[in-house]
Amino acid sequence: MATNGADDRNLPRLARIDPRQFDLLFSGCKLERYAAGQHLFVQEDASDRIYGVMSGTVEISLYSPGGQKLVANIELSRSLVGEIGALDGRPRTATAICLTACELVSLSRTQLFDRIEKNPPLARAMIELLCARLRWVSGELGDQAFFGIEARLAKRLVFLSGVMADSAGWIPISQSELGEFLGATRESVNKTLNDWRNRQMIAIKRGGLRITNIAALNHIAESQDDD
Repeated sequence: MATNGADDRNLPRLARIDPRQFDLLFSGCKLERYAAGQHLFVQEDASDRIYGVMSGTVEISLYSPGGQKLVANIELSRSLVGEIGALDGRPRTATAICLTACELVSLSRTQLFDRIEKNPPLARAMIELLCARLRWVSGELGDQAFFGIEARLAKRLVFLSGVMADSAGWIPISQSELGEFLGATRESVNKTLNDWRNRQMIAIKRGGLRITNIAALNHIAESQDDD
């Protein structure tokens, strides 16, 4: 996978714990296979399991009462999915769907607490993960408040290039899907992307795009909205 200058240390959005703790948490779990498009759970479902991603890509999304979608995150190999509901037992805060064919492992809520009680380092790992989640949410709120659409889009593209790009650097995502990541309209995303293509910062093809000037996008991502 091409990273275009990004690495896991620069990708705090991924819900990962130490690999040794991941293996300890899911030790002995049977591998589960899910097809692309299959849901793991839906927002407001009862929470009864935590999942570990072994391979594939899982999308985490929020839905408004009117059905408007906001993509909150993308989870990849060795990420955790559904830990919040599994820990507090309350309804799911988001919807999780497999974007690709996925291989997962999972634990029931009872099994999760049993393993945490028997292996105290897992409790610390889960606390650190929840803190990382909270920091990520705080950062997103700050971005929404202080940065305009261009800065937020640039930041998201740099992130996606690090986790989704193929060997040639192409990110398989549509402009509508980018809008769902930002809570923005397709039209505003399209206008910005076309401007960046004209400035030779990105290349666009049907169903995907590629960063060609990551330094320029990083500069935009750090620029606050002056309006």
